[in-house]
Amino acid sequence: MKKTGYIYHPLFLEHETGSHPENPGRLRAITRKLDESGMASRLHTLEPRVAGAEEIGLNHPAGYMDSVARACAEGRDRLDMDTAISTRSYDSALLAAGGGLAAVDAVLDGTCDNVFCAVRPPGHHAEETRSMGFCLFNNVAIAARYALAKKDLNRVFIFDWDVHHGNGTQHSFYADPNIYYSSTHQFPFYPGTGDQNETGTGDGLGATLNFPMRAFSTDADYLSVVKDKLIPEMFRFKPDLIIISSGFDAHEDDPLASVSLSTECFGEMTRLIRGTADEICQGRLISMLEGGYNYEALADSVYIHLENLIS
Repeated sequence: MKKTGYIYHPLFLEHETGSHPENPGRLRAITRKLDESGMASRLHTLEPRVAGAEEIGLNHPAGYMDSVARACAEGRDRLDMDTAISTRSYDSALLAAGGGLAAVDAVLDGTCDNVFCAVRPPGHHAEETRSMGFCLFNNVAIAARYALAKKDLNRVFIFDWDVHHGNGTQHSFYADPNIYYSSTHQFPFYPGTGDQNETGTGDGLGATLNFPMRAFSTDADYLSVVKDKLIPEMFRFKPDLIIISSGFDAHEDDPLASVSLSTECFGEMTRLIRGTADEICQGRLISMLEGGYNYEALADSVYIHLENLIS
């Protein structure tokens, strides 16, 4: 049995977005499922911390951070056409990014074997200087940079299984040979990036690996990619830490996409990646919530994800 950490905070619910698909109901559904199933009692609860300016600055310039703070303080309801905000969204975003930092600390100091971060707003579409796709700060990118800059790790592998390509994360590390980004995603689809020919540039050439998936891809399609292509690349890269951008919107019941994964597929992908982490990086594995917009499918998928992190 693994000691699996769980990061959550009520402040994440105060990122109020009204009827937007990315809304507080997502985390309420997860919390309800974990409480009613008894899963909550099996997890090691961890407190997120507020990410400081220096830590956000590992991936975003101060001017961008200030612009997000100002927009929320002024009571604006959008950062762009897709990204809803409210007065507490900036505070929630700092805490969401800090959840990733707390997860890195917990895994590397041995408090937990692995950690799931039930945070919002999500992050993988956030570019270094631009909010996009429901995202303010790039939580996973900040965590990865923190692990290298502050924890003396040499290599981090990010696997993004959200149904949308994580353009922000890819662009953050496109020229970086020490942070490997790989993604499975519906293609062509929002945000339009993630072609298989996007493989990095300069020193980072070969440290980006995209798996564009057709609409209505199945469990078998995804599991074939993970087993036959992704995991061999993880073994080749030999990371010190693996981070999953765990969006659950490739689920067959999700309303925002057209991929046909079952709940069980997320469990099997988790089992495969957790086993790989055990073999190559002492089990060091962090998962951070991204998408997933059908409440029941999201809650069930998070449950089976955690079941396979623990077992």
